[in-house]
Amino acid sequence: MSFRVLSAQIMHESNSFSVRLTSLDQFADLILLHGEEALNALDGTNTEVAGFLDVAREKSWELVHVISAHANPAGCVTEDAFEAITKVVEEAARRERDRLDGILLAFHGAMVTTHSHDGEGEILERLRTIVGRDIPIAATLDLHANVTRRMCELADILVSYKTYPHIDMRIAGRHAGELLHRTMAGEIKPHTLFVRPPMLEDANGGRTDVGPLVALMDRASAYESEPNVLAVSVNGAFPYADIDEIGPTITVTYTGDPEPHRQFAEEMAKSMWDMRHDLVNRFLSPEEAVTSALTGDDRPVVIADYADNPGAGGYGDATNLLRALIAADSDACLCPIVDPETALQLQGATPGDRVSIRLGGKVNSSFGGEPLELTATLLSVSDGSYTCDGPMYAGMRMSFGPTAVIQVGRVQVVVVTKLHQCHDLQQFLAFGIDPRAKKIVAVKSMQHFRAAFEPIASRVLVCDSGALASPDLTNFTFHHVPRPVYPLDSGTPYDPEVFVRNLSSEKSVLGNPA
Repeated sequence: MSFRVLSAQIMHESNSFSVRLTSLDQFADLILLHGEEALNALDGTNTEVAGFLDVAREKSWELVHVISAHANPAGCVTEDAFEAITKVVEEAARRERDRLDGILLAFHGAMVTTHSHDGEGEILERLRTIVGRDIPIAATLDLHANVTRRMCELADILVSYKTYPHIDMRIAGRHAGELLHRTMAGEIKPHTLFVRPPMLEDANGGRTDVGPLVALMDRASAYESEPNVLAVSVNGAFPYADIDEIGPTITVTYTGDPEPHRQFAEEMAKSMWDMRHDLVNRFLSPEEAVTSALTGDDRPVVIADYADNPGAGGYGDATNLLRALIAADSDACLCPIVDPETALQLQGATPGDRVSIRLGGKVNSSFGGEPLELTATLLSVSDGSYTCDGPMYAGMRMSFGPTAVIQVGRVQVVVVTKLHQCHDLQQFLAFGIDPRAKKIVAVKSMQHFRAAFEPIASRVLVCDSGALASPDLTNFTFHHVPRPVYPLDSGTPYDPEVFVRNLSSEKSVLGNPA
């Protein structure tokens, strides 16, 4: 029997402290494609949608893919953008309702809009209003999802990635698709439960390459082989959102009696709480990181500006690390500085020119440093296009928008227009910089850079430049988060029900971003 499945991809990780709201144009800058065009672009890639396609072909589904909409992390999604994207899916659900057997969705799980704390929950609620409770819905989530009560109540199946850097997105898509197929075939009747410890995030931001979360992921994978267990997800959470349902979660998608699975989830959540002080990252100041990197290594030392990660809503224009590199005048490169004004200014110059620029620090210089007044040599200008060849996005074509490469002393800098974190060697190589030949390679990223850059590095250092994704969460003012919560409140007791008890019955609208 062939099943007819409606699918869609709607993904955003929203930093509610950012002044840069996410409009429909920001989705179009990364991916905003409809129907077959989206499937053709994503087929064979390390994405959830590619995993959906794998299952659709194996099971001979009629896959009706509506839209792929994915914007880089930034401020809250505007109501206009949310409505424009969601209405496409709603209209398709109404049109297909009487012929549908299931719905398959690729979410991030941390979307905040200007009118709702829970973008994914709202999408699910609208779909349920249209198709009712009998049509099964499966959704994939990023490991950094802030899983909400509505997500678990309204989606039958939730499957999160198990790796960070995320190299299993396609695998997660396949997993969700296979569970949906079994549900449509009547083999299983899934439900999802969750437990959330009173924390803003996992102690190490969800790292799965090293650290204590590795053991939890192993336990999650092992438990998936137990009877009536369909999927177990360990979600590290996204803490840069002032919302009422925030924090790491353990979710279990199961059939039958929920109680043994709830007990397992509670044990896992308590383990996550107990490891809250077991830190892997040692954060240095930019100056400390550069000083350490200068000590003799045969291969490059990679410095990650954790706090200015565009992949967590950072502005990408913090200058504190670049200032330290220039002061040291070492053989170094940095990617990216997101400065559309300067990138466009340099498009009119000629490679080899000496140029005077005011670089970075323009969105809000209190996060990561003031603009730098520089005289630099222009090395190249381009449209910013590159094709990834690293483990995360191999084969995917991306663009920084109008891009310029400058050199200040011995430091080469990729100046870009569009927000992207640094996760692929081609983000240097495509613009004439070979990071493998440098003494220091500086990247704006928290963790995704590791998949491509650790193999070329002698060491990796992480620094806190004081930007909008600083690991010190006490730097941010939260108004909506239930209290007490770790690490904002000393002496927070372990109480996994605290967020459930303290949730307001009505979702409040976010105030003005900081």
